[in-house]
Amino acid sequence: MSSYTQLLSPLSGPLPSSQTLSSLQIHQPTTLRRNTLKQSPIPNQPTTTTSAPKFISHSRTPASWIETLRSQTRSNHFREAILTYIEMTLSGIAPDNFAFPAVLKAVTSLQDLNLGKQIHAHVVKFGYGSSSVTVANTLVNVYGKCGDIGDACKVFDGIIERDQVSWNSMIAALCRFEEWELALETFRSMLLENVEPSSFTLVSVALACSNLHKSDGLRLGKQVHAYSVRMSECKTFTINALLAMYSKLGEAEYSRALFELYEDCDMVSWNTMISSLSQNDQFMEALEFFRLMVLAGFKPDGVTVASVLPACSHLEMLDTGKEIHAYALRTNELIENSYVGSALVDMYCNCRQVSSGHRVFNAVLERKIALWNAMITGYAQNEYDKEALNLFLEMCAASGLSPNSTTMSSIVPASVRCEAFSDKESIHGYVIKRGLEKNRYVQNALMDMYSRMGKTQISETIFNSMEVRDIVSWNTMITGYVICGRHGDALNLIYDMQRVKEKKNMNDNAYDDEGRVPLKPNSITFMTILPGCAALAALAKGKEIHSYAIKHLLAFDVAVGSALVDMYAKCGCIDLARAVFNQIPIKNVITWNVLIMAYGMHGRAEEALELFKNMVDEGSRNKEVRPNEVTFIALFAACSHSGMVDEGLNLFHKMKSDHGVEPATDHYACVVDLLGRAGNVEEAYQLVNTMPSELDKAGAWSSLLGACRIHQNVEIGEIAANQLLELEPSVASHYVLLSNIYSSSGLWDKAMDVRRKMKEMGVKKEPGCSWIEFGDEVHKFLAGDLSHPQSEQLHEFLETLSEKMKKEGYVPDTSCVLHNVDEEEKETLLCGHSEKLALAFGILNTRPGTTIRVAKNLRVCNDCHMASKYISKILDREIILRDVRRFHHFKNGTCSCGDYW
Repeated sequence: MSSYTQLLSPLSGPLPSSQTLSSLQIHQPTTLRRNTLKQSPIPNQPTTTTSAPKFISHSRTPASWIETLRSQTRSNHFREAILTYIEMTLSGIAPDNFAFPAVLKAVTSLQDLNLGKQIHAHVVKFGYGSSSVTVANTLVNVYGKCGDIGDACKVFDGIIERDQVSWNSMIAALCRFEEWELALETFRSMLLENVEPSSFTLVSVALACSNLHKSDGLRLGKQVHAYSVRMSECKTFTINALLAMYSKLGEAEYSRALFELYEDCDMVSWNTMISSLSQNDQFMEALEFFRLMVLAGFKPDGVTVASVLPACSHLEMLDTGKEIHAYALRTNELIENSYVGSALVDMYCNCRQVSSGHRVFNAVLERKIALWNAMITGYAQNEYDKEALNLFLEMCAASGLSPNSTTMSSIVPASVRCEAFSDKESIHGYVIKRGLEKNRYVQNALMDMYSRMGKTQISETIFNSMEVRDIVSWNTMITGYVICGRHGDALNLIYDMQRVKEKKNMNDNAYDDEGRVPLKPNSITFMTILPGCAALAALAKGKEIHSYAIKHLLAFDVAVGSALVDMYAKCGCIDLARAVFNQIPIKNVITWNVLIMAYGMHGRAEEALELFKNMVDEGSRNKEVRPNEVTFIALFAACSHSGMVDEGLNLFHKMKSDHGVEPATDHYACVVDLLGRAGNVEEAYQLVNTMPSELDKAGAWSSLLGACRIHQNVEIGEIAANQLLELEPSVASHYVLLSNIYSSSGLWDKAMDVRRKMKEMGVKKEPGCSWIEFGDEVHKFLAGDLSHPQSEQLHEFLETLSEKMKKEGYVPDTSCVLHNVDEEEKETLLCGHSEKLALAFGILNTRPGTTIRVAKNLRVCNDCHMASKYISKILDREIILRDVRRFHHFKNGTCSCGDYW
């Protein structure tokens, strides 16, 4: 109970009975215990041992009391106004229809619902419950703003002759409780009762429209806009409400057109426009409006700065953000504003200036939850995961603030990446403890966490339990499948997603299933799923997704376009990849890198180098496409696969001087591969030894070991293997390559020793696996696989085909069988290689002349490479085989690699 209610005069006698009172159903409050002021001191006043002050004055007239009360309320001295009301009633002065609105306004400002109900009882007692519409309107406002929409409706229903203020108060109360549809229905009733709306009405109605689904909100919002024009209700705050409405409905152009038509724009108008453009991803336009606002003579305030900084953040315009920061530093009320601080932290962290963001955070003394969240999110987005977790603990312990859904959405990803945070699943328990487990944003973060831990079953459980799934939920689950290599499940889920419907409005709880619309994949969906198609070489599914992207005008998006180039390239369609590349209107460095890498994988290094020259020319005009570290990795790989040693070395020696890219670990590893693959094993070895000491040499030693396998250099191979087994003792490929070097050189005992050590270390070799798309499925085969329904037929076909190939001159390369068994058994083992099984499946299940596309997880062996050339000639089939390193295009008995791979 409010401390003020103890001072109110008790109700004596029965309450008046009336139709109004009956309709309101307000119960009589229990009689308050009469307390003298000596027993109940005035709140916020010091107590003394002397007698209570003499509040009661018999010399004042009722008019003077009421004027004092109203004056105090107008001056925002709300506590004093309530004390005056108490003193007045204790003096025997009856409040009237001027006193009640004044004291009720004070109650509303103090958000004291209990006190409001006590004064409501006084209203009824003194007979103003039904006789004064002004008092009733004020009561609607009290209940609406103090959190009791039920009583607000009861008071409104009991008003016999409602005026414009009655309707405005009720509509505003409904909007405050996010009862958008009911607010609009009340507005319709207002019109039906021939009560003319005011500017205040239109402000509330515009707000309600902005919170509906876009199509409904825009349709009704335009009607409200037209009504305001027809009624000449074009006050500035009405225009501002319409600007905000169009912005929230995603129609920034409508906001802009309205803004430019209206001449009397104020500070709120400019702020609304800047915020509108930022929220609708029109960041350059937001910055331009900010400039125009300053030129128009308006001084930016906290709202302006907090609205324009996100534009700097998204565009990574650090210098502009710093200028705005400097302006804020010159204005104390801005730099001390927590929301401005939050926007600055976000801007610096998004521009990867985390330390600057932290300095801003430390400078703000009054830190609200938004500021803590901005700093925690900044740490997490930049993978300063330990710092994010420490700050999270500090927030909980020192600030007394409780983490919300935004906090946990950032902390969950940080916890899964942080190695120091071992008990990762405990964060899920903390989420449950905080009662946030049903929050959609937190659920999305938890799904991502479990997927990255390899526990997609738990991700599926969370996904299936979600009451409402948005596009992010679906994208997160699809990404989880892709991360865990479940590409088939990822593809299936995208079809499931298009069969469900999402709720129409922006408030998830306001509509039932009948108000739903189909959920459409967005650019993130395509960027996530296309790598799955690429990994599976699922060309048919990739083309289907491409057609969907074209239909929904997303194919020319730079991110989706880059993913399409990569998909076509990895499905063996390099010419289609180039065609998509040419259609992308605005390319970034990723787009160029993807195609350069694609040409390299297909053994077309000259085209890769030509494309690089074009990229450099474009980069001279647009810094967004200047070559970076990945560009040179792609170029070195292209030169390596085509044996262009001199061209590769020339690029390596000039990459820093000509392009400002410092050679890193991966670049050295690529150049070692370039030299070693060409047979320059000694020179490659020397390059490894001359690498800067601060660089990790594991990649370079691995490239060298692979070269020693190709050229059977046992001596250097042993050196490289020893280095690798010390650096990475649990990587299976190091043992396998060394064992293969020994086996191909006839050193069977040494090979067995390596295999034995591998077994003792608990290291397991990745089994050879190949896959081929057929119909709506991707069929996978392991070496020696007998689990496929057509296994027996496939092995019989390969044995028959092997005899035909031998007649054409094929000789099985049994050196690829690294087991000490007789030649006949080696030939039998060769027939069971996974790529041959996939080839046989494709031949038996497709029409003659159909191109066969097979992908493999390891390097193709010499025998399978030779066999594929013969099969392409005998059966007149084009075969496109992708191994872990590159593509092989077999046609008429030759391979695109020229037997150099």
